[in-house]
Amino acid sequence: MEDDHNNNGSGKGTLETGKADRSVWLMKCPLVVGKSWQSHAASQDSQPVAKVILSLDPLQSDDMQFTMEMTSTDGANMPKSYSLNMFKDFVPMSVFSETSQGKVAMEGKVEHKFDMKPHEKNIEEYGRLCRERTNRSMIKNRQIQVIDNDHGVHMRPMPGMVGLISSTSKDKKKPAPVKQSDVKRTRRDRGELEDIMFKLFERQPNWALKQLVQETDQPAQFLKEILNELCVYNKRGTNQGTYELKPEYKKSVEDGGAD
Repeated sequence: MEDDHNNNGSGKGTLETGKADRSVWLMKCPLVVGKSWQSHAASQDSQPVAKVILSLDPLQSDDMQFTMEMTSTDGANMPKSYSLNMFKDFVPMSVFSETSQGKVAMEGKVEHKFDMKPHEKNIEEYGRLCRERTNRSMIKNRQIQVIDNDHGVHMRPMPGMVGLISSTSKDKKKPAPVKQSDVKRTRRDRGELEDIMFKLFERQPNWALKQLVQETDQPAQFLKEILNELCVYNKRGTNQGTYELKPEYKKSVEDGGAD
């Protein structure tokens, strides 16, 4: 068995640990930034995509502030400056890589974990970008093609089609309506759902979870994950049991409504 393991495809099944002690930063970035970096990587451009600036108060060594400046942006409303909020406590993690040949390597251990958000001076531009993406996501194309034959008329689904209609020369019983609770909700793209949430909070400042599930047609648990990042939950007061946007996001929505 030892010989089989050693001859299993040029080291396949062996973990490379030469970089195991290297420090790595883990960062959660907005969708628009991730797409920009992916396109940059596909172009094989060796120029830096961004630079990180560390601000430190000599009198308070624990007060460190990280910001990131993009070297280039895609689109007029894409923010160039971002705040990096560092997490103090997180589960120890490591980063691994795998080649197409199945070779696995340990790339390092996570030293810092960040949440990347548009800087305050860019929040208005980011709000415009979110509204543009929301408006585009609301547009649905419907195409229906009718095929005639001796057995009746059938509908063949086309790309973007959201409904089906069928009829034959013989009478058919109408299928029983499916209850909404029996329908399995499909998760939207995370960035697209965030844009829709901003649009909803433009309509009214407070929403109950049940209302948002009906408006977005998303699984409640998935929706809670988004709400915990974007909103605060009112446990008491006149708006008890509802969510409202955090102050940094609420400003963007209010400015967008004024536009």
